[in-house]
Amino acid sequence: MHIDVEALFEAGRARRSGWRRMPAVATEAMVATSHPSATRAGLRALERGGNAVDAALAAAAILTVAEPTDNGIGGDAFALVWDRGVLYGLNGSGRSPADLGGRAATDDGPCSVTVPGAVRLWDDLATRFGRFGLDQAIGLAAELAEVGLACSARISHKWSQAPLAPWRAPRLGERYSLPELGATLRMIESNGPAALYEGEVAAAIAAACWLSEVDLLAHRSEWVEPLRRAYRGIEVCELPPNGQGAAALLALALYEGLEPGEHSAIEAMKLGLTDTRAVVNDAPLPTDFFDETRLAARRALVRADSVIAGGLDLPRGGTTYLSVVDGDGMAVSLIQSLYGRFGSGVVVPGTGIVLQNRGAGFSRASDHPNALAPGRRPFHTIIPGMLLEGGELLGPFGVMGGPMQAQGHVQVVCNLVDQGDDPQAALDAPRWRVEDDGSVALEPGLEHIARDLKARGHAVRVESDPHGFGVGQIILRHGGALIGGSDGRGDGYAAGI
Repeated sequence: MHIDVEALFEAGRARRSGWRRMPAVATEAMVATSHPSATRAGLRALERGGNAVDAALAAAAILTVAEPTDNGIGGDAFALVWDRGVLYGLNGSGRSPADLGGRAATDDGPCSVTVPGAVRLWDDLATRFGRFGLDQAIGLAAELAEVGLACSARISHKWSQAPLAPWRAPRLGERYSLPELGATLRMIESNGPAALYEGEVAAAIAAACWLSEVDLLAHRSEWVEPLRRAYRGIEVCELPPNGQGAAALLALALYEGLEPGEHSAIEAMKLGLTDTRAVVNDAPLPTDFFDETRLAARRALVRADSVIAGGLDLPRGGTTYLSVVDGDGMAVSLIQSLYGRFGSGVVVPGTGIVLQNRGAGFSRASDHPNALAPGRRPFHTIIPGMLLEGGELLGPFGVMGGPMQAQGHVQVVCNLVDQGDDPQAALDAPRWRVEDDGSVALEPGLEHIARDLKARGHAVRVESDPHGFGVGQIILRHGGALIGGSDGRGDGYAAGI
């Protein structure tokens, strides 16, 4: 039997029953990821007595092998953790070289690389919250990289379209392995993060890009206070800069005071993205960013019969995201990324490590607050989310996908809060996406609103490529149960015990 992979991603040829996918329901704990192997790894960790952090790390490590197009140990990671009534934030993004040597950051290649932060973040989470050591999570991923796995439809398609892919793209169902990556994961399993940030691997990374061994040795994650804003009684939590979580919070704050509907949401999102790109860098937000007077002035720019003119400076990139809640009520929202598909395109010889291209996130304007400087973290796209209600955990959520992430957060939160959707329905709902030029891309399921948006002045097109609309995961507490969803645009599922 022949399966046409391209046809799988042509929305116009999709045949559907007309019935919706039901949410996952569990009594004790739940894992939601974008790949079946990762969800299963998380569940296995829980079944062996691990907590939400142990499960999240097991899944995260597996995803570096199962989704190498979008994430890896050469990339960064961010996390939110809810534990015993307290919300913790961890920024695992890396910095530019301490000595730039007169060089400028590029979009890809050796001078686009910033220090990989994912492995350090994994270890910090395991040390502070985990019941197991990091070695148990890493071991499963190392074994998978060595023995191989069958390539999913989504990863096969993305791999085949990646201009910087370092290896031949596997076909749908073709088994592939990453033995050099497996060997590096074994080193991390035995020696912890020192295996990456010191010694022979660090020397190989430094030889492959503009980073030095000193840059790698100096890297540390940062525990941060999450940003919080209420949207119609639900507290939405994001990480502070250098991530773009503020864009989602600002758009929701603006939209809450506008006439409900897609036009208002799109215009609020434009303002959220514009304001965030203008100020977010490796420093706290301006103190007046969420000032009510400023919000009112920005909200006043939205008109019912016209659009806010001008282009947007939007980032690019891909990501992978996962959610876990355990039986004790600990919740983890974790996201990790290489930024571009296969990041910088630089593979460290002999290690299987693809290095990220987060240096592309720096502004090219020398007077911009996000301009390149020695030892600086760039504007970052990846944003894990958490929802609280009445000061208690509601659940972790996230939508991955570069410039779609903040836009996905806004739409998913509105689906949950305004529409009363369950997690699966909130993720499966069709999405819109604001583009660099201010135009709007619609998924086929929103084609019916195109005429109204055009009448208000929007340039609109119905998109045929699903990859640009993000892939999300959500787990929410509901009474004494957990209800979860895993985006149908991905390969994974939500499951519990």
